[in-house]
Amino acid sequence: MITTFTLLQLEYVVAVDTWRHFALAAEKCFITQPTLSMQIQKLERDLGVLLFDRSKQPVIPTEAGIAIIEQAREILKEAGRIPEMVAGMRGKVEGEIRLGIIPTIAPYLMPLFINKFLKKYPGIKLIIHELITEEIIDRLKKGQLDAGLLSTPLDEKSIREEPLFYEEFVVYLSKDDKSFSKKFLLPKDIDVSRLWLLEEGHCFRSQIMNLCELRKASGEDKRFDYETGSIETLKMMVELNHGITILPELSVDGLSASQKKMVRRFKAPAPVREVSIVTHRNFIKVKTITALKEEILNAIPDAMKTRSNTV
Repeated sequence: MITTFTLLQLEYVVAVDTWRHFALAAEKCFITQPTLSMQIQKLERDLGVLLFDRSKQPVIPTEAGIAIIEQAREILKEAGRIPEMVAGMRGKVEGEIRLGIIPTIAPYLMPLFINKFLKKYPGIKLIIHELITEEIIDRLKKGQLDAGLLSTPLDEKSIREEPLFYEEFVVYLSKDDKSFSKKFLLPKDIDVSRLWLLEEGHCFRSQIMNLCELRKASGEDKRFDYETGSIETLKMMVELNHGITILPELSVDGLSASQKKMVRRFKAPAPVREVSIVTHRNFIKVKTITALKEEILNAIPDAMKTRSNTV
């Protein structure tokens, strides 16, 4: 006997698995909860298995449901290729891109390419979510994002990474710092007791801690108890309360003339982070993501497209 099902039923099942709540899944699918529940129950009857354990809160998939939901995601991804194939046949680049960008990249990179990109591709709708790395990876796996812009490499077999550019770290320090008179700095020149850092969970924080060997010293000064998720806040802390912080290179262009006098570069080879566009291994919007990648590269200085003079 052949069991029939619809793509809508699969979308509803995946939505419940993603949000782990029937009412929220229905809201995200723009339907009523009774309609969603009825369609999932019908699918369960036709398949002869329960997909969700409704006695749990939040709701969780059954053992059989886990395998079926994984296959449902694959079917929906393959079905999603059809509109892109048709657009490609017409020579068009169009559709929706859901893009996750980490907070230490978003405010400095987005202004460089968004307006030109949207003007060049009027058929594309760009939806941007500012998220930390772990959230971007999780949403890529769940199909909630099409791509991410973040620092790599990642240790994720299901995620494809395509390096775009290499961004140097620069030092932002107050005039009373002992290293202010130096033109170039070494990591050892940074007084870790005066260093302001992002809060836990930001990959930029981890990179800086590794650069300055802070894991051994981080408990020596209460200043490390201060937490913020914003690089702009760190800059203000340096300007108002003295101290040091580390900035990504792209953030320097937006500084005033007086602020740029507080910037020092590292002596070559300078520390750097690799910034990549990442997708799930089964991503389908190839043409739109390629167009996005090309426009970002057009906005990036050529010097940042190679690893020269960096480590």
